[in-house]
Amino acid sequence: MSTIALTKSGSYDRIMRLLGSLWFLLLALCVAVRIGASLTDPWPSLLSSFCLGIFYMLLALLIMTRSPAKAHADGPLPRIAAFVGSYLPWTISFLGKTDDTLPNLASTACVLVGTIMMLVTIRHLGRSFSLVPQARSVVQTGPYRWIKHPLYVAEEIVVLGVVLQYLTPVTLIVLVLHIGIQVCRILYEEDLLRRNCPEYSSYEASRWRVIPYVW
Repeated sequence: MSTIALTKSGSYDRIMRLLGSLWFLLLALCVAVRIGASLTDPWPSLLSSFCLGIFYMLLALLIMTRSPAKAHADGPLPRIAAFVGSYLPWTISFLGKTDDTLPNLASTACVLVGTIMMLVTIRHLGRSFSLVPQARSVVQTGPYRWIKHPLYVAEEIVVLGVVLQYLTPVTLIVLVLHIGIQVCRILYEEDLLRRNCPEYSSYEASRWRVIPYVW
């Protein structure tokens, strides 16, 4: 079976869903183990870790239950950007965690806000959620009435929350790299939707990408 045929097959989609879900379940397990071993830590630290663990479990569930795509992005670069953008920032969870109160409280706020935004967005996006650029349908309700990529905004807020939990120069570099990769993912996704969803051209003409009046 050729690479293109495999990419379009149901087996490929099931394998990708399984691997993606297992990755975020592994991260949730690591966070749970860390919480169990650190029950004497200050409560802001435990709270921020608990919220992050819940977020990982939600991502695993969303990946596992997504619907089949109508079209996939061509070439390796969109897939590389998707996988690096999806998995790189969460490796921060394997680093040493700060015990300072203020960063952990700020982290909790970011993770909670990002998670709520993600749940509201998913309510309208439904099972069209994906990591690699894929065309399913053009959603125009909920937060999609104002911006084209609310899920990316929600994810970036959570990533900022994770960085605050593990605040070092290295994690700040990861954050900057991740923002650049997310921009590439957005552009790949928009190109795919233009080519496969005729209604997308009129939709994107009247919406900002992620921040109204900025981009």
